[in-house]
Amino acid sequence: MNRRDFVYAMSAAALAVSQAISAKDKPRPAKPLSILVLGGTKFLGVHIVELALKRGHSVTLFNRGKTNADLFPRLEHLKGDRDAQLDSLKGKRWDAVIDDSGYVPRHVRLSAELLAPNVQRYLFISTISVYASFAQANSEDSPLGKIADETTEKVDGGAYGPLKALCEKAAEAAMPGRVTVVRPGLIVGPRDPTDRFTYWPARAARGGEMAAPGTAKDRIQFIDSRDLAAFALNLVETQTVGTFNATSPPGMFSMGELVQASITAANAAVKPAPAPHAIWLPADFLEKEKVQPWSDMPVWIPESGEYAAFAEANVSKAMRAGMSIRAIQPTVNDTLAWHLQRPEAERAKLAAGLTPEREQELLKTWQAAAGGGH
Repeated sequence: MNRRDFVYAMSAAALAVSQAISAKDKPRPAKPLSILVLGGTKFLGVHIVELALKRGHSVTLFNRGKTNADLFPRLEHLKGDRDAQLDSLKGKRWDAVIDDSGYVPRHVRLSAELLAPNVQRYLFISTISVYASFAQANSEDSPLGKIADETTEKVDGGAYGPLKALCEKAAEAAMPGRVTVVRPGLIVGPRDPTDRFTYWPARAARGGEMAAPGTAKDRIQFIDSRDLAAFALNLVETQTVGTFNATSPPGMFSMGELVQASITAANAAVKPAPAPHAIWLPADFLEKEKVQPWSDMPVWIPESGEYAAFAEANVSKAMRAGMSIRAIQPTVNDTLAWHLQRPEAERAKLAAGLTPEREQELLKTWQAAAGGGH
């Protein structure tokens, strides 16, 4: 066993120990909390609100009222905008704020400064993309990415991670010692609008030969949105402050496990004919064919170069704080079940992954290069 495999084995052991120590053993608040969610009607926010209500907390939503406005009709909805339209928040008190919609530091600063006198804790959903480099494994104290123009509000390209890092800083400046920062990796599961994880069970459901990237052993990291929601609420309920990477432990999941779980889910749910079968395409072949990791081949990034440790984020701190990661098959099953209920237009044209036509071109090119074999 080499050093890297030893580290992954220890991560798996730590996961088993952490899951044995259930978050239910941590002290819960003596009474339900009043929680303000900035956002709350899209993907992760929906899961946070649903779980908070299930646990008996009182939830207020603040958003523009444009995304899934029909959700949670019995809750208090405060209408406004992160861009200086915060009047509906003035003069109100909450035990905690969960901010899952902050992308620009000015917006986070405005809301955190306004709420600081009237709330006890502020939990900010950041991103694991805040780090300056992924050539080595990142822990919470690793160097953060920087941006030349810290006033920019264009959240695209390389600005996303550094802007999130500045958002963290803005929240802490407004509420020193009362901020919890959660840095999730790829968030997956039902309601995911990006289709990155969804692509795989959706593709398997179409059946036939499916292009898979790299090797089955390639490591990946992600977190089910419901596990992330539970972890965030646990931190709020236990009044835990600090910064936490939140994704699956390194080595817990592989690309082969994701593809196989997708095939298993598809065979059970829709029984496609012909049955789905993975054709593994080497990373160098994909690079030659200009197939992009992460976008064309979602979830996957080759373990080399500047992204050599992309799937090695250290999450031991979060595991000690009670984060739990479910097995891959339930997440894939639930994601496919949700996908199959989506409108036909959304099912037909995913936001990530290869188009059917491009995939067939790739497979033909590969099989020709391999002399017709697989």
